[in-house]
Amino acid sequence: MKLIKCDTNDYQRITDFYKYVIENTKEMEKYARWKYGQHPTDEMIKGYIDGGHMYYEEKDGEIIAAVALTPFQNEDYHPVDWSINLKDDEVFVVHILCVNPHMQKQALAKDTMDEIVQMAKIMGMKAIRLDALCCNKPAHKLYEKCGFIKRGIQNWYADNAGWIDFFLYELVL
Repeated sequence: MKLIKCDTNDYQRITDFYKYVIENTKEMEKYARWKYGQHPTDEMIKGYIDGGHMYYEEKDGEIIAAVALTPFQNEDYHPVDWSINLKDDEVFVVHILCVNPHMQKQALAKDTMDEIVQMAKIMGMKAIRLDALCCNKPAHKLYEKCGFIKRGIQNWYADNAGWIDFFLYELVL
C-alpha cells in the first residue's frame, strides 16, 4: 500500500471514514475513546487536509487507513524526556491513525506505520513521535512492535476523555 496525500476534495470521504471506523470498531470506548465531533472533529480533519498533513490508503477505491502526519512537534511534547534533543521541525508526529475495522488483524496498521517511517526518512526527519491514551493497549502493542520506545507520560485534557494520561512514544531514525 502507499499513503496518498488528501486534498480538499477528499474531505467528505475522510470524515465519513473516521465516522465509520468509530462506529464499527470493537471496544472503541475502552481503548481509543474516540467520539466523532469531540475527537476527531471536522475542524481537526479540515486543518490537517488544508495543511497538507492528512493521508490515506485505499484498496479497490475504498479508504482502508487514514492518518495525519505533521512534520513538526508542538510544545506539548517539550516536557518529555526524549532520547535525543531535536528541533520541533526535525520531528514527524503521527496523529489519528486508524484502519478499517474489518481489515484489522491483517498487519495493515503495521504496514502503514512502515510507510510512515519511510516517508519520514525521505523527508530527512530525525525521529517520529506520537502519543496514545494510556488505556489504548492495542496501539501500544502496535507502536512497540514497530520499534517505538515509550519515553514518557503526560496528563492532558481531551474532549473525548477528560483529564487522562497519554503515553508518548519515539522512534529515532
